[in-house]
Amino acid sequence: MRKGKLMRNVLGGTRPSPRLRAALVALALAATSGTAVAASPASASTPAHGAPSKDTTQFKGVNWADPRDNFADDLLHLSGLSTSDNYARTYAKSSRIISAFRANLGANTVRLPINPYTVNGSYWKSYRAVVDAASDKGFKVILSYWEGTGAQKDGFIDDTATYWPMWDRVVKAYKNDKHVYFEPMNEPHGYTDTEWADIAAKWLAKYKSVARGQVFVSGAGYNDHVTSVCADPRLKGTYLSLHHYGFWKEYATYDQWVADLKVRIGDCANRTVADEFGAFMTTGFDYNKKTPDNNFINYMQAVTDTFRKLKMGSVYWPGLRTDDMYSIQTLTGTTDRPWLATTNQSGADRLAWGWGRGKPVKG
Repeated sequence: MRKGKLMRNVLGGTRPSPRLRAALVALALAATSGTAVAASPASASTPAHGAPSKDTTQFKGVNWADPRDNFADDLLHLSGLSTSDNYARTYAKSSRIISAFRANLGANTVRLPINPYTVNGSYWKSYRAVVDAASDKGFKVILSYWEGTGAQKDGFIDDTATYWPMWDRVVKAYKNDKHVYFEPMNEPHGYTDTEWADIAAKWLAKYKSVARGQVFVSGAGYNDHVTSVCADPRLKGTYLSLHHYGFWKEYATYDQWVADLKVRIGDCANRTVADEFGAFMTTGFDYNKKTPDNNFINYMQAVTDTFRKLKMGSVYWPGLRTDDMYSIQTLTGTTDRPWLATTNQSGADRLAWGWGRGKPVKG
């Protein structure tokens, strides 16, 4: 285990916990101008896993998360599922939730967390049902390693002795599945830009049988900029993943949010997928209406307009996470037959716009 912490990158921000998000609701509702809320960070298209193409618009997705934000020192427990379920029950429930993502949002991609506790033990057989259900429905599946919580939540790989066997098992299972993509680490903020690029290059060298177009290399820091990994020739041919959040500033105009996003992307939009971005969805905000004094509405309109303009794929955080005010879906139905409902239709409209469908915001 790597101990100690390095200075965080000033471009980022931290994704708030549910409790912190609740504390910030008043700020969001007021949306008055002021200084940045968080001084600390938040947390190329390759068709058929071949050579990069002109954009990444094929990724239209959502994150499906553990209520704990995927940081866990035990089995990952995706919202709506049970760690006591066998493969068949997990597959049946997952199939319904994946179908609901498609029916309610028009999504075709889901990002899922993995960790050594989940993969290296017996639960992996059941957890694979989530991946298999999504793949069988034609969804693209991004599998991302998340570190633990508490002292483990430091932006470093928790334990290389379990990290590499985890990836050995995941790669063996899914390297030949055209729907599955691998993201070596979520928000590697403990490392410098160079250190992180070295680790990503090591991952690619170790798993040479995996096509470059099947790999998402996280942006450095809290996934908050992709310019450094984009410039590294060792990482050529991979996708790049970016995270971007509205709570990074207490207030910014629409134009300021556009500029903030673009500086993190540089000239690398053709390889970049925003595989985390999000805003409040349970507070009644109308994202279809221009509201210049509301920071989160400015943010959501700016980023989805920019994704569309730059022809970037995007994966919303979160599609489903229990008790998260950013969650754009909520569980309905029964425990055995789950379904989803949309928490904010205007938010879903902005996702669709960013994905190349729908209508622009009207004044």
